[in-house]
Amino acid sequence: MAFIKIVLLCIFGILVPSSYAVESLRFLIIGDMGGVDYAPYSTYYERSTAAEMGKIADLYSPQFVMELGDNFYYDGVKDVNDIRFKATFENVYTAKSLQIPWYLIAGNHDHHGNVTAQILYSKYSTRWNYPDYYYYLELPFADGNHTVGFVFIDTVQLCGSTDDFTNVKPKGPENKITADAQWTFIEESLKKSRADYLFTAGHYPVYSIAEHGPTDCLVQKLDPMLDTYKANGHLSGHDHNLQHLRVKSKAGNTIDYLVSGMANFIDISTTHMNSVPAGSLFFHYSNLASKGGFLYAETTTSNMTLTFINASGEQLYSTVLFPRKI
Repeated sequence: MAFIKIVLLCIFGILVPSSYAVESLRFLIIGDMGGVDYAPYSTYYERSTAAEMGKIADLYSPQFVMELGDNFYYDGVKDVNDIRFKATFENVYTAKSLQIPWYLIAGNHDHHGNVTAQILYSKYSTRWNYPDYYYYLELPFADGNHTVGFVFIDTVQLCGSTDDFTNVKPKGPENKITADAQWTFIEESLKKSRADYLFTAGHYPVYSIAEHGPTDCLVQKLDPMLDTYKANGHLSGHDHNLQHLRVKSKAGNTIDYLVSGMANFIDISTTHMNSVPAGSLFFHYSNLASKGGFLYAETTTSNMTLTFINASGEQLYSTVLFPRKI
């Protein structure tokens, strides 16, 4: 596991770009960007979404991009020299404004291949940042006096793999010792964090109304941790659409669940509409004509605004989150 706390002076002795000393922290959130495993190794939706991401980045100058797994369909990559790194990633997200740090985590399709190769690729790319299977990242803004924290988690190691084509839910971790070690890391990271805004970020959703629906092991184990440590919410992909769900916990905390999994495919299913807490769904979008979509976030000391945008350039929906009370 890795712990990455970026401060204004240095990170492990490396000078941090001055772009982090900003009044607002701006970033893009995408999931399931992974193209296809045959030429040209990208899809029309992926290329369209990438083009619109570049336009938004030109306007708002985000400091980083978050990618929430299924980086390469359908079976991940073989090694660090795999053509897919260039054909599905480097040669698709070409806008100058997207040549910024990308922070990634693995999805179930990545685990069909070599996830370690994706981690090692961080040494070969100027923007690909994937330090370990799971890690904590904390980024400053407002002259370094405030931060946003992300616990990047490997939901496949935690909950098990799944086959999209049979829609079988994850049945439990392949290695319980590995899963337990990660659960300990997640809880310790949430407990220790003093970030103004705090999220977990992984491939599987906690709650979703779409094809895959809620992830049982995350509902049972992650959801209570988010509540206990007053995290703002969970960011995910896996279902190929855009969603916002908001749940009021028994303790009175508001937890937000945002799904951004429409960067490469679009799935219109609402199979699990009745599998989420009553009244929790605030937004769902899966228009096939949209050509894809993503999430844009802007964070200030007073609030965080999250806006879903489709690849046709429409701002679909916005919601506002507030700093944690800790």
